Amino acid sequence: MLSLPDFREKNIIISFPSDGQSISFKNDNLIIKDGENNTILQTSCHRIFSVMIVGGTSITSGIIERSKKFGFSIYLMSYGMKPIGVWNSSAEGNFLLRQKQYLYSNTDIALHLVKNKIQNQIALLKSIRSKTNRVKDAIVSLESYKEKSENDLKFILGMEGISSRVFFRAWFEEMDWKGRKPRSKIDPTNTILDIGYTYLFYFLESMLNLYGFDIYKGVYHQNFYQRKSLVCDLVEPFRCIIDRRIKSAYGLNQIQEKDFTHNKGQWFLKIDQNKKYSQWIVQEILKYKESIFQYVQEYYRAFMRNKSIQEFPVFEIIPKE
Repeated sequence: MLSLPDFREKNIIISFPSDGQSISFKNDNLIIKDGENNTILQTSCHRIFSVMIVGGTSITSGIIERSKKFGFSIYLMSYGMKPIGVWNSSAEGNFLLRQKQYLYSNTDIALHLVKNKIQNQIALLKSIRSKTNRVKDAIVSLESYKEKSENDLKFILGMEGISSRVFFRAWFEEMDWKGRKPRSKIDPTNTILDIGYTYLFYFLESMLNLYGFDIYKGVYHQNFYQRKSLVCDLVEPFRCIIDRRIKSAYGLNQIQEKDFTHNKGQWFLKIDQNKKYSQWIVQEILKYKESIFQYVQEYYRAFMRNKSIQEFPVFEIIPKE
């Protein structure tokens, strides 16, 4: 399995065929060229963790063969940044891990993950210098939820839903927040949250595949056909990475209404803006790539060794300096 020193050398590659880019391979090196056939990136396949392709493209047997050989995943996204498909590189045959997953029926980990998420929401709200009454009230509410210890799954789901509503209202208060509506794209903020969470989701999925988890067998989210419930579970403590970066992007004027189209009540990022927005979103995720790697590694070890919930990993968002 991949060690941390090896992982430090790995990179996430993003290609945009909509900009005329093309992917090819030569002597086990991945090469990306622009529309004028100029090489804009060349890297060894040994250093690739995953490849994300945004826009229409053709996948050859060569890239699939190298994905298997060098252990990197391939993610395909539409021009509108919607997930299309994935070719995963995973640790196959870890039947002992999967046996434990299928037999696990407690809610301890679910509560642990949600509390970790709330802990990071509190940290973000406390980082606001000039706190309004709404922010102060939200901190008090979230801290009370964090102390809950009920292990009933319905209660945990309810607690997570309410705490998220309280957090978003306070965190995006200055952006005329209308509510979190996944995939409905009711405003630019929701649209960018969807995009950011998608990139984060793919990153966590690649991490879990390193160990051979059945990513469809969750510990918190319900198991539905074709839902990658375990990825949905473990992404929760890390959503704060995207939440903070989007608010920061507004402050830096990196999110502008002119970058979107509005059609039938929905907001869509313009195709020619995909590269720019993807760049700062992925750069933010990569700041935490070692923390995420270590978290998943520690989660795997704790789960396999039946450790107490107190020994499961906790992710803490790094305060801004």
